[in-house]
Order: sequence, then structure tokens, then C-alpha cells
Amino acid sequence: MIKSALEKVISEDLSEIWSILDSEEKRRITDAFVIHNFKKNQIIYAEGEEPEYLWCLLKGKVKLFKDGIGGRSQILRLIRPVQYFGYRAYFAEEPYVSSAGAFEASVLGSLPMSLVMDMIKNNNRIALFFIKELSRNLGGSDTRIVNLTQKHIRGRLAESLIALLENYGYEDDNSTLKIYMAREDLANLSNMTTSNAIRTLSGFVSEHLITVDGRRIRILNEAMLRKISKFG
Repeated sequence: MIKSALEKVISEDLSEIWSILDSEEKRRITDAFVIHNFKKNQIIYAEGEEPEYLWCLLKGKVKLFKDGIGGRSQILRLIRPVQYFGYRAYFAEEPYVSSAGAFEASVLGSLPMSLVMDMIKNNNRIALFFIKELSRNLGGSDTRIVNLTQKHIRGRLAESLIALLENYGYEDDNSTLKIYMAREDLANLSNMTTSNAIRTLSGFVSEHLITVDGRRIRILNEAMLRKISKFG
């Protein structure tokens, strides 16, 4: 009964990869798949650790980040359900070069990378799936590097707000972002100091682009934020 329920969860949440597996591969994944519950701000894996698992976010929000100079962190990527992460370092045969942590209470699934690698060797459709995933991530990283280094502060913060919207959407009011971030996290996502993030947010408020209530951000003029994000 438990196995049947787990298989249902896997087949529904991991439907994209599930569809390219044969019955034996599905059985192996069901047998090895482990569900984890992480608390808010709990570390999933840390920079320098050896990679062991393929991680999949089933529910919640996760950030990939790297510690920088002076204790500052840089948020590299936002993970949304259902996305896979944590596997690049294994393929590269190197320790993790960044860390992963839960933005909020989150549910994740894990598979041993040794199993994933074995299945890749026997099913080229799985290999192509991960090549596509890595290619998407690489393209996104290239774009983000250019944006973080060339855009002005306003453009970077506007881009971060749009990224939060596109990753996590709106609340039922169709205007409040469905993620509540500390100013420090928003600054780390935008590659700026916390004080600059606060000042820029205040500027957006005075321009009637957003309203801010604690960690709740309501977008009033999405079109203008997208314009600021695009032109930096």
C-alpha cells in the first residue's frame, strides 16, 4: 500500500522523466526514492560536500547559493516544483561548488546518483533528458551572469522580482508574490548590498510599481517592472 502510494506520487510529480522509463526502471526508482522534509532555512547540501543524490523539489521553495567575500552570499538559482538539482557535481566528479537550502518548509525526493548513472548507461533517453536539463541551466546561468554584471541596480532588482514571479507566481489576489523573502535574500539574489536593495525597493514603492508589507511584496505595475528589468 505504501509502495503504491509512493509510486503514484513519483509518477505524478516526476511525470516528465517517468514517461521515458520502462517498467523495470520504474520499479528501481520506486524502490530507491526517498522523501525528505526540510524546515525553513535548513541546508540540503553544503559547498565542498561530495555529491551523492539527485534531488527533486516536490513542494516548497529552494535556493542554490554560494558564499562570497565578507560573509555575503550570492543566490545563484531558484528551484521550483518540479525541478531537479544537485547532480552536476556528480557528473563532473567534483565536490559541490555551491550550497542548497530551503526558503521555506519544503518536501524533496532523492535518488542515489549511482543508480541514476547506471540507468543512463542503459537508456539513452535518460541521458538526453539530463543533457537537456544541463543545457537549459547553462543557458540560464550565462544570461544571469551578463545581467548581474551589466545591469544597474534598478534593473537587477526588477529582474529579481520578475524571476520570483515567474518561478512562484502570485497569491490568490493575482498581485502578491507567492514567496516572502528577507531583504538580505532579495539583495543576494540581485547581487547588491542589503541597504541598496532596501533603497531601491523604496524607490519602486514611491513610483507605485509595488507595495511592501513586511516580507510581502505586491506588484502593481508588472509591465513597467519588466521594462526596467529588460533595459537595466
